[in-house]
Amino acid sequence: MKKAFYLILGFVGLGLGVVGAILPLIPAFPFLLLALYGFARSSRKVHDWFVGTALYKDNLASYVQGQGMSKKAKIKIMTMVTLLMAIGFVMMHKVFVGQMVLMIVWIFHVLYFAFGIKTNPEE
Repeated sequence: MKKAFYLILGFVGLGLGVVGAILPLIPAFPFLLLALYGFARSSRKVHDWFVGTALYKDNLASYVQGQGMSKKAKIKIMTMVTLLMAIGFVMMHKVFVGQMVLMIVWIFHVLYFAFGIKTNPEE
């Protein structure tokens, strides 16, 4: 039962990650990490298949191997996160607490990407 849950979780993450890779408003990175997590916990065969895909290699491989991310990838992710959080911030114009929570989450997100994730030198 657990393996089925993780397999479904992996495929949901993969689906959202593919949509995020195609549409610029949805970040692919966190969903692909979710897919990697789900597949690693459910099926060795599916996990090995996912790790062999170009989607994984282009978006996650260097991060998972501890090498960090490219500056371009970090900027792309932060731009999308900032735009989405700005939309949420504006839509919560009557909910001050909600705006503050979004602002705090955004600040920690920026700090994590700036200082918590290694930046790969440009190739």
